[in-house]
Amino acid sequence: MSHHHDEEFRLNTPEFNELNKKLDRRHFLTKTSLGLGALAMGSLFGAEKLLGSIPKTPENVPNLEEEILKALPHIAPKAKRVVYLFMSGGPSQFETFDYKPKLVDLAGQNLPDSVRKGQRLTGMSANQSALPMVPSIYKFNQHGKSGTWISELMPHTAKVVDELCIIKSIHSEAINHDPAITFFQTGNQLPGRPSIGSWVSYGLGSDNQNLPTFIVLVSKNGSKDQPLYARLWGNGFLPSKHQGVQFRSGKDPVLFLNNPEGYDGADRKEMLEYLSKLNQIQNQAYGDPEVDARIAQYEMAYRMQTSVPEVMNTDDEPDEVFELYGPDSRDSGTYAANCILARKLLEKDVKFVQLYHQGWDNHGGLPKGIAHQCKNTDQATAALVMDLKRRGLLEDTLVIWGGEFGRTVYSQGKLTADDYGRDHHPRCFTMWMAGAGVKPGISYGETDDFSYNIVKDPVHVHDFQATLMHLMGVDHERLTYKYQGRRFRLTDVHGNVVKDILS
Repeated sequence: MSHHHDEEFRLNTPEFNELNKKLDRRHFLTKTSLGLGALAMGSLFGAEKLLGSIPKTPENVPNLEEEILKALPHIAPKAKRVVYLFMSGGPSQFETFDYKPKLVDLAGQNLPDSVRKGQRLTGMSANQSALPMVPSIYKFNQHGKSGTWISELMPHTAKVVDELCIIKSIHSEAINHDPAITFFQTGNQLPGRPSIGSWVSYGLGSDNQNLPTFIVLVSKNGSKDQPLYARLWGNGFLPSKHQGVQFRSGKDPVLFLNNPEGYDGADRKEMLEYLSKLNQIQNQAYGDPEVDARIAQYEMAYRMQTSVPEVMNTDDEPDEVFELYGPDSRDSGTYAANCILARKLLEKDVKFVQLYHQGWDNHGGLPKGIAHQCKNTDQATAALVMDLKRRGLLEDTLVIWGGEFGRTVYSQGKLTADDYGRDHHPRCFTMWMAGAGVKPGISYGETDDFSYNIVKDPVHVHDFQATLMHLMGVDHERLTYKYQGRRFRLTDVHGNVVKDILS
């Protein structure tokens, strides 16, 4: 809290006081979108960043934006934009990145109590009479200059391994899907907090005024074993202009964006002008920041009528690009097609792009299920990294891959020579980052021989979030929002930047 007050008093300069004399208190609080707190944060991020576009009305004080825009981010940012590839359901680290060869000799044996240490199990395997350990049936090989072990299920990812910073020691408290994925996306297991992308939008604003700052894409070819909720990319208690906007495949990529039948652009423009006047009257009467957000959203929707069809159209992509991303990439709405779309959005300087791909929740039939998932995602994931690099975008774009937790060393359900399942395991699992600000070609953190406990360099979910924000130029402890009498932040009261992975 003291950090925040220090930043507020930074505005107490002779120049700013002179500027403030030109405003009465009511006018000042009303016209600055979010009030004094907004100006305080604006001093850190710039008016176009935190405050969004301050309405260009005659009543605005001259040079107010200019004064606020003189401020800098907390930290020199390494990443201008983020693409977060979220593998919903919990990919098994055993069949992907965390090679455990010693398990071959332990196959079928019960998980030792000395390893489990009485840790919580889900209700799906807590009543099993035995917890037989099972190694992956898939082979691992070393790849790249780093000699990193990668599963045979990911031959394309193996080709870009020297670009990756693989973190094998991610851990979480959440053991079930909904709280676990909510924790990753909002910093809290309970719904209602702003998502990461919303915090980024609130803190850093947009570099493209014709597209949303935060865009979400959901694969149509992901198995729908676990539901996704719009609140995962919601704005929580932040102004609604910071919520993620889902782009869909098909005729209407953004719901309610197109004009109704028999309604043309001139009609819509006239309607928006009258609506804006009504909203401004309401804003002057009540000083509600959400009215400014509403005005901004209508204006953005109008601009998106032109910008969205352009960015969604991949007809001008050469055949070589579709070959790079794989056969599914020509089929709109697939994971591969969404990876191409993500690259186009990043090229347009969209700040935060999030892809969700469901289907990684392999409680049974894991060998077949995870092979299917890897086939759907491996080539396009690697292609995105390669494509960003060859276009000069990887150096200031942060790419993230991972799910909400990992899987257990023991088999859930019946274990056979070629079939098994794995339950949820939040104690240790693998994610990776690539691009802006992270060391390439390294593995960080270690788990025990059972990938059940972390033995070196643990990285908590809040540490991951703090590091992501740091790479974007944000001190996670100082980006706060006052709500119901308390200052909230993405990482709550936790989180440390993982400095050892920073380049």
